[in-house]
Amino acid sequence: MKVDGTIGFSHDTPAAARRAEELGYDGVLSAETNTDPFLPLLLAAEHTRRLELGTAITVAFARSPMTTAAAAHNLQTFSKGRFILGLGSQIKPHIEKRFSMPWSRPTARMREFVVAVRAIWDCWDNGTKLDFQGEFYRHTLMTPFFTPRASEHGPPKVFLAAVGEHMSEVAGEVADGVLAHAFTTERYLRGVTVPAIERGAAKAGRTRADVELSLSAFIVTAETEEAMEVATTAVRQQIAFYASTPAYRGVLELHGWGELQTELNALSKQGEWAKMGDAIDDTILETFAVVGEPDIVSRGLAERYGDLVDRFRFYAPYPISDATAGTLIERIKA
Repeated sequence: MKVDGTIGFSHDTPAAARRAEELGYDGVLSAETNTDPFLPLLLAAEHTRRLELGTAITVAFARSPMTTAAAAHNLQTFSKGRFILGLGSQIKPHIEKRFSMPWSRPTARMREFVVAVRAIWDCWDNGTKLDFQGEFYRHTLMTPFFTPRASEHGPPKVFLAAVGEHMSEVAGEVADGVLAHAFTTERYLRGVTVPAIERGAAKAGRTRADVELSLSAFIVTAETEEAMEVATTAVRQQIAFYASTPAYRGVLELHGWGELQTELNALSKQGEWAKMGDAIDDTILETFAVVGEPDIVSRGLAERYGDLVDRFRFYAPYPISDATAGTLIERIKA
């Protein structure tokens, strides 16, 4: 079992990367939220030796396959083979209104995006003529001046972020791994996500064992009662934020909570963020998150997901001390 941490972009990034390696994390992942997802990993690669370095996620549809392939190729080369390209689709309003990029048929577009990126890497690493002509992307020109040096470490692994069964199926077909969203449950993972991965893998003549499953798991833990209250409130609000998203409604519906999405979506449009968190009762909280002291949390994660998940990442939208993180890592790997 591998355990990944998260890393942001600041003057403290090198020290944070070294500290993650010392604590026993197997990798660090950067997210495309309020910063570029690749830049922190370049610093982390420079200041660590063994950590795997991944994006979780890079917004695929905000870029072309060519620009994505170039950044990933550079990081794979610089890190000496430690890079994982984690891609996600984002949602239509962000792609069209924030990035001013086209949106259509996200699962078909993502499948083609990954195949196009791999074709570009094949051209650079193996000298194959670049002639990719798809429905959404076309890459047919690559001259020596623009061809980077071949990677000595092969192409990066590609992971896809997936919540719905259709994107999970695409991931099973064309990716090396799946980044399961934190807004999931054990029941949804077993009943929807994993079967979809297996269907996709079968299309490509592969099995579930060929696809790593990485889970960002909500946890609520702390050393004091006061800190526990802070952690609980933060996780309730984060679950509520995700639950307000129409694309994630299926997770709630599986548990009979579909109407909660309608309620939370309306509150989000009113800016009632605190009230949204109040709508997440203890039953919902403990279905999405593992709650308790670090020993309880580590056992809970193992009991829920130990036979399914290859990599864990703790989703804690509140501060966790190095001591707590170290305990969690040690217990999960034991």
